Amino acid sequence: MFLEITLASISFFSLLGISFILLRKMPVLLKLSEIDFLKWSIVSELKKGVRKGVRKIPGSKRFDYELYLQKMLSKIQVLTLKTEQKTGSWLELLRKRRNGQNHNDEYWEELKKAKDGK
Repeated sequence: MFLEITLASISFFSLLGISFILLRKMPVLLKLSEIDFLKWSIVSELKKGVRKGVRKIPGSKRFDYELYLQKMLSKIQVLTLKTEQKTGSWLELLRKRRNGQNHNDEYWEELKKAKDGK
């Protein structure tokens, strides 16, 4: 509970800080001239040149971007499922500890039998 409140407050104050910075810098951003925007167009031209260069590489025409995206998303999904499974096992362990069930029931049965002399 404490951790959740702490993380929520950190997130809230982070968003508050980001919005404060953006509001302070908004007049500066509005005053940017077209020359500054031309710099970005130069960057986009450079990107186009790189794309043309990549297309000249043998085999790049057969490269399927959707198949690549599908494979990457599948790997991310598997990683997410593994993470979820590990988190679930940790939660189960913590719940058992919290409820006092962090012991092996067979161990306690053996102790009871030993005490009774059986």
